[in-house]
Amino acid sequence: MTENRPWLRFYGQLPQSLNYPEITLYQAVAATAARVPDDIAWDFFDTSSSYRDFLAAIDDCANAFAALGLAAGERILVSMPTSPQGVIAFYAANKLGAVPALIHPLSTAPEIEYYLNASRARIALTLDAFYERFASVKPKEPLQTLILARIPDYLSPLKKFGFWLTKGRKIARVPADARVRWWADLMAGPYPAVPRSGATTNEPAAILFSGGTTGTPKGILLSNRNFIAEGMQAAAWGGMAQGHSILALLPIFHGFGLGVCVNAAFMAGGKSILVPTFSAAVVAQLLRAKRPNLLVGVPTLYDALARDPSLARADLSCLRATFSGADTLPRPVKERFEKLVAERGGRVKLLEGYGLTEAVTAIMAMPLDEYREGSIGIPFPDMLAKICRAGSGEELAPGEEGEICVSGPAVMLGYLDDPAATRETLKVHADGRTWLHTGDLGRMDADGFFYFTVRAKRMIKSSGFNVYPAQVEAVLYQHPLVAEACVAGVPDPAQVERVQAFVVLKDPARASADTERILIEHCRAQLIKWSCPREIEFCAELPKTRVGKIDYKLLAQEHSARLNAKETN
Repeated sequence: MTENRPWLRFYGQLPQSLNYPEITLYQAVAATAARVPDDIAWDFFDTSSSYRDFLAAIDDCANAFAALGLAAGERILVSMPTSPQGVIAFYAANKLGAVPALIHPLSTAPEIEYYLNASRARIALTLDAFYERFASVKPKEPLQTLILARIPDYLSPLKKFGFWLTKGRKIARVPADARVRWWADLMAGPYPAVPRSGATTNEPAAILFSGGTTGTPKGILLSNRNFIAEGMQAAAWGGMAQGHSILALLPIFHGFGLGVCVNAAFMAGGKSILVPTFSAAVVAQLLRAKRPNLLVGVPTLYDALARDPSLARADLSCLRATFSGADTLPRPVKERFEKLVAERGGRVKLLEGYGLTEAVTAIMAMPLDEYREGSIGIPFPDMLAKICRAGSGEELAPGEEGEICVSGPAVMLGYLDDPAATRETLKVHADGRTWLHTGDLGRMDADGFFYFTVRAKRMIKSSGFNVYPAQVEAVLYQHPLVAEACVAGVPDPAQVERVQAFVVLKDPARASADTERILIEHCRAQLIKWSCPREIEFCAELPKTRVGKIDYKLLAQEHSARLNAKETN
């Protein structure tokens, strides 16, 4: 079945296989710079860089890193928003054969200490605003060099002044610290020029960390080949080419942000519009001002954009592809966004995709001219996918639910210093291929379209029955009173877990026991009884994770804490 790949007949003009060059990421950017030296590589608040200047900055940064002692095989911790410094540092480390470990810039001090210990990095790059957090940690291997960047490093004089007025003057002054080196001074050089290391395409290029929602975050080791394959696949699928632009909304510590919004754009010769802080208002402004061709984000972003009044008069004909990932896309959100685009001159459809950091990011999506209700699409070129019986390599028939397993050139090298977890996740099946067991449940139809059920660890077990939160959320989203919904399992003495819904109403004044009853009855009309929420909690807003997904774990924890407090009092 996997050999036949039934999904191939929906590829249209898309090639079934791509030719991946046996090069490193630095070499890939250098090749693009040689091909389109005067095209714009990135834009950051109206400061932009040509590919020629971008490559020169990468070389200057690599020279500075080498002078600081960064060498092939070593790690550098990069704790930066999506900004020129973070992007330049990523490729500069690659030139040296060093491996950047990328983390969220808002990581707490204990998290930073964990990441430093995990990566064994002696050099770190972060913003001046986060100096104190790095200064306070005591990793097993002392931090020898702390490179500090400033947001205004790449801003015009006017925007520098604006930043100082609004945020810069609130940043504490960095005290004397022998470990500190300033980005601007390092980039000014000069340093001896260093050649590219002898690293190959199959060697590590980055360490990204899992979200840690199920325990201690795991370091995910990704190769040059992983990023090159993912970048070429995503560019081919979205039709990204020279002269196109993409909003880099997702952060560079996230596989989608780094692998698609940044690296895929550079491989295609396109422009990456770097967005260091995420908000729907900022995205709406950039849609109007920068007119990007490609937009990728999470469902909550598209929901917010569809409701943004400033876009009611915007020309959205620039959009040629929009994709939603990282969480289930509710049908009403898709329809509202597509209606907005159609009214503003665009013809684009919002297509759902699926991926995970263990394969860089997205490895399947809906074709541009196809739609299947609830489907996450079909695999990218050279990626294989199948549904297996949980915990085994036994492939199930179309329509049967099991674990989603994927194989292909985007699949990770393994987990950092964790061979047991790697063996548990990467398994050689009877076909001789290495398959990534995603831990996600889903099914495949006869045409090869895949359907995501739930992250296996999110599944609710209520009275012995499996409840899939995404299914319940989809029903709640259908009700006209509901703006946002999240479903989680909370402890229950009789059922072990019961289904609890958290809802944001379009009209907060409607929050009442009657509305709760209406919504529960709405669910009972469409869902089997054990999948229906027993209670609904109305919220002013739902908490989001650092990449914009609804934080169901936090909602469940806060709910349990409130119940415990009531019982104690």
